Amino acid sequence: MAEIASARERFTFHGNLRDTRHGWLRLTPAYSVHWVREQLEECRGSRWPILDPFSGTGTTLLASAELGLDCDAIDINPFLVWLARAKTGRYDRRSLDAAARCVRAMARAASGEGQRDPWIPPLYRIERWWERDVLLALGRAFAVAKLRLKGADTRSRDLVLLAFCRALIGTANVSFGHQSMSFRNGNGKTRAAEAAHALESAFEQLAAAAAKSLPRARQNVVCGDSRRTDKLLGSRRYFRIITSPPYPNRMSYIRELRPYMYWLGYLVERSDAGALDWAAIGGTWGSATSNLASWKPQGKTAIAFTGFERLVRRIGRKSPLLASYVNKYFHDMALHVRGLRRLVVPGGEVRYVVGNSKFYDVIVPAPEIFAAEFEAAGFCGASVAVLRKRTSKRELFEFVVSARQA
Repeated sequence: MAEIASARERFTFHGNLRDTRHGWLRLTPAYSVHWVREQLEECRGSRWPILDPFSGTGTTLLASAELGLDCDAIDINPFLVWLARAKTGRYDRRSLDAAARCVRAMARAASGEGQRDPWIPPLYRIERWWERDVLLALGRAFAVAKLRLKGADTRSRDLVLLAFCRALIGTANVSFGHQSMSFRNGNGKTRAAEAAHALESAFEQLAAAAAKSLPRARQNVVCGDSRRTDKLLGSRRYFRIITSPPYPNRMSYIRELRPYMYWLGYLVERSDAGALDWAAIGGTWGSATSNLASWKPQGKTAIAFTGFERLVRRIGRKSPLLASYVNKYFHDMALHVRGLRRLVVPGGEVRYVVGNSKFYDVIVPAPEIFAAEFEAAGFCGASVAVLRKRTSKRELFEFVVSARQA
């Protein structure tokens, strides 16, 4: 294995926050834009595009756009598809001015001007997220947005909703000091004026980055299931696949995304979140957890890694549910990997950032399992390199798994 890189910011999502559009919306499922750029620099001069089959926040897509490289991306979450498209959009002065007018009107409503009735989404236990005064202020602002954005152009609409999403998380009773988002106790003192200020401040930062044009290149985001990547992309071929799939650690991304998705209408019923998480690889939110109890592998797909069944049995002695989770995760990933070979041109490569995991006393060697799957799928030279130590259990690291098309 390669020598361990230090866990400095450039190898984590923290390094993205200062980078133009990469910092537009803070989400946990994001990996280092600096590492992605290093990989993309090697692709300059190729006539073939880049692919990210687990697009998430759109880091690979946007980094490709900044370097003038064509890129396709896939994600199963429609909110993340929207976010990636917004981050790679082209914003002219007309769209910027229209968005600015709308945000100013939203800020006035948040402050109480006009006493507009608030619009509040059906987010379960919404009072955990925001103090009452702030929630009502956000609701008034969003009621204005819903009215003013009818018939608005796509780009001004995107900027307004991005500013609102930033205000949502900036005024919420949440903390990002751990691996994922956690709730913190409210101080009972947050007021409506802070929501108005958060809106205006968020838009100011967004507009500064949006005004800077991107090089001409093709960026495309598909909403779909990456277990069937080859079915989504037709006859397209790629020089390199650069991605970071969900880790096998039972951390649901839906949990953190719910406030944005309820406000923007991507989720309506409580069951919607669980249904989407079950459709995603590695999802365990709501009904996805109960579905694991009855899940069985379909077809004759076998995991290529020697000892995988024994590993699942060891976990199953402590928790049959967790054993089912690990089993399903890697069966889903096997389907994904085995559909990749025809997508990569000869001499092309795959680069996957993945993390290992630990359940009870059992280490799940995710990078080695991925490497075995790439070899089984017909790629060659599969290798594993340690990228950084993660800030959770001492045995947990982040790795880069690489393989090439012969």
